[in-house]
Amino acid sequence: MKKAFLLLIAAAAIANAGVEVGKPAPDFTLPDCTGKNVSLSDFKGKTVVLEWVNHGCPFVVKHYGSGNMQKLQANATAKGAVWLSICSSAPGKQGHMPPADAAKKYEEVKSAATAYLLDESGEVGKKYGAKRTPEMYVVNAEGILVYHGAIDDKPSTNPGDIAGATNHVSAVLDEVLAGKPVTTPKTEAYGCSVKYAE
Repeated sequence: MKKAFLLLIAAAAIANAGVEVGKPAPDFTLPDCTGKNVSLSDFKGKTVVLEWVNHGCPFVVKHYGSGNMQKLQANATAKGAVWLSICSSAPGKQGHMPPADAAKKYEEVKSAATAYLLDESGEVGKKYGAKRTPEMYVVNAEGILVYHGAIDDKPSTNPGDIAGATNHVSAVLDEVLAGKPVTTPKTEAYGCSVKYAE
């Protein structure tokens, strides 16, 4: 009886966690690293990529240290998409930085994201069910979540694996911007756990 009850609770928790591909992406408002508030709804009519980031995570370092993430960001924004990097690390946890340090990091890694957003409370990360860094979401121009998962199919910290990887985000963006259905709307994100407050 107790086991069945716990299974029900676990099932309910899973059902309530995160967002569903094919459904509207929930709106949110977060401060960027310059203190300006940015909302998902600011970009209505545009394709938006959400990237959960923690610059202390070796999986994130793999993609930024190699320039892979910045290249992807630049390609996406050059095609008219918006790219929002979101840090849900709580104060005192790996990856958390005060706004000034976050702004410096944004410059240091030469990020090509539209904005670097700070989610200190973890509210937005939990709303989206973000569990890993990097974890990727793509929202189409109609505001529908069309992709959730990993950046690519090589779950390692080795930059040497990037060249032979299938980049899911790049493939999804190409399909969405061409008005085609997304072939692979869901994959399993890999990386470090998001460092939420306890």
